[in-house]
Amino acid sequence: MDHRAWVAKAPKQPLVLEAVDLGLFGPEEVEVAVEHCGVCHSDLSVLNNDWGISQYPAILGHEVVGRVTAMGPNAKGLKVGQRVGVGWDSGSCMHCHQCMSGRHHLCPEVQPTIIGHRGGFATHIRAQWAWAIPLPEKLNVAEAGPLLCRGVTVFAPLAMYGKPTDRVGIIGIGGLGHMAVKFAAAYGCDVTAFTSSEGKVDEMKRFGANHVVSSRDSAAIRKLGGSIDLLISTVNVKLDWDAMIGTLAPNGRLHVVGAVLEPIPVAAFSPSCSSAASRVRRQARLWRSRRCWRLLHGTASSHKTSTFQ
Repeated sequence: MDHRAWVAKAPKQPLVLEAVDLGLFGPEEVEVAVEHCGVCHSDLSVLNNDWGISQYPAILGHEVVGRVTAMGPNAKGLKVGQRVGVGWDSGSCMHCHQCMSGRHHLCPEVQPTIIGHRGGFATHIRAQWAWAIPLPEKLNVAEAGPLLCRGVTVFAPLAMYGKPTDRVGIIGIGGLGHMAVKFAAAYGCDVTAFTSSEGKVDEMKRFGANHVVSSRDSAAIRKLGGSIDLLISTVNVKLDWDAMIGTLAPNGRLHVVGAVLEPIPVAAFSPSCSSAASRVRRQARLWRSRRCWRLLHGTASSHKTSTFQ
């Protein structure tokens, strides 16, 4: 079979379309003919080796939607012709404590799709059967790709820790944040969107935000002190973290899902965040479990949540 892909030969170099050899077909693998593939900022980070972990030649693309064209003899739960999605990870050991507990994304041997593996900017991609997630047929597949990375990244904290009665804050209204606003609104939460772009106010309200606050206005942020139950940060820039953390209600949670490249200063005691040590549960984790993926796709399909509009 003719397999072709857009290949990055070295950091910060243009992608080159060429024929590729996908190698031996593993017994637990499935091969997927790619129909659609989103472009995520993480693809750019890996292309440029921003994180220092890239491997070249690299085939990027980890928001993949397509149909299964072949299955290894030990692949389970899928069938040829079935539409699936492949996200940030493409394989795990399936026998460690994390995998056996349903937290496959925390496996010490988890295989990222675009680091040391061939990604979805290609005609075909391969993945371990467990990481080819079945997609509902009624889901808009042309827009489903971003759910596999950006979508599940912001959906998981809501699914794990949010309630419809919660006051939820979303910091940063970009690729992750706009979907977080939509999911939180669909869940019935009171949503506050923090954005540095004044031009996004009307858009955020159309997406379901009840309140929109400038992330650059420390005074406006401090007025929200003690009011937010779940705060999800999707940004990788410096903020007035003292003011942001001060918005959290007692036992509030801050989830950092943006790829922050600098330490976040957190004071145990400050005027806006007194007794923070007992009030705040701070968590930074990539929650991309298979369970959350399946729950997300069902939610997006039933609510007809668009990833773009």
